[in-house]
Amino acid sequence: MSPRLDEPRSTLPRETDSSAIITAAPSGLPDLPPPDEVGPVDARALSKTLFARLESLEEGTHEYAYVRNTLVELNLALVKFAASRFRTRSEPMEDIIQVGTIGLIKAIDRFELGRGVEFPTFAMPTIIGEIKRFFRDTSWSVRVPRRLQELRLDLAKAGDELAQRLDRSPTVGELAEHLGISEDEVVEGMSASNAYTASSLDAQPEADEPEGTLANRLGYEDHDLEGIEYIESLKPLIAELGPRDRKILSLRFVANMTQLEIGEELGISQMHVSRLLSRTLTRLRRGLLVED
Repeated sequence: MSPRLDEPRSTLPRETDSSAIITAAPSGLPDLPPPDEVGPVDARALSKTLFARLESLEEGTHEYAYVRNTLVELNLALVKFAASRFRTRSEPMEDIIQVGTIGLIKAIDRFELGRGVEFPTFAMPTIIGEIKRFFRDTSWSVRVPRRLQELRLDLAKAGDELAQRLDRSPTVGELAEHLGISEDEVVEGMSASNAYTASSLDAQPEADEPEGTLANRLGYEDHDLEGIEYIESLKPLIAELGPRDRKILSLRFVANMTQLEIGEELGISQMHVSRLLSRTLTRLRRGLLVED
């Protein structure tokens, strides 16, 4: 059974086969050639005829579905043309065409022949709008509210306009005044822009960044963490020392003074400082071993 283009998006075929939709015409409707055999000029003229016929048919009938599906097939070239504008995006082209076809169907359902507007002129904004909406809803690395997504676009447009006018990057205040919003909203929109793209953890660094990939720079082993336990264990042991021994430890390991300088500071010999320091360190080391 051939798929119907008026079904929900999830059931639309990835690639549309012209012969799968345009088969024998229902009673009272002429047989039509495969759309890929119809030139652009003939397709436009045939579309006008089919739109006129579509207005006289009752929605939901087999005849209505036949004419509507035929219009979709005849105008798929509009979708492919619109989709080609987005060929540099990362999404597969068949997905973009699929979304553009949804826009084409919406345009067919809304088109009124009596307005005197050519269908391609009427349909193209709807097709492109549907594709842009698809990128807006799916291309964000982190999901943000629609309001912020639209604000990001407004800020980008306003930034370009003001940059050309001022010959420099606009300030937050100038953007806020231009858009008629508060500065806090401008800052919020700028922050939301950071969620649009994400860097790969395995992305190669720039030439002037020798640190390696982002994954290698995000986390590292902090060797100082190993000393935290010893420091906390030493605190009560140091508190038990006499004032002179604590003073010597402070001058040696905090002030980084030499034993000679400590002796001069305390009025004792370097040899005496060495003996006191050695005795204190032995006591602390023994205390740590007992704790273990």
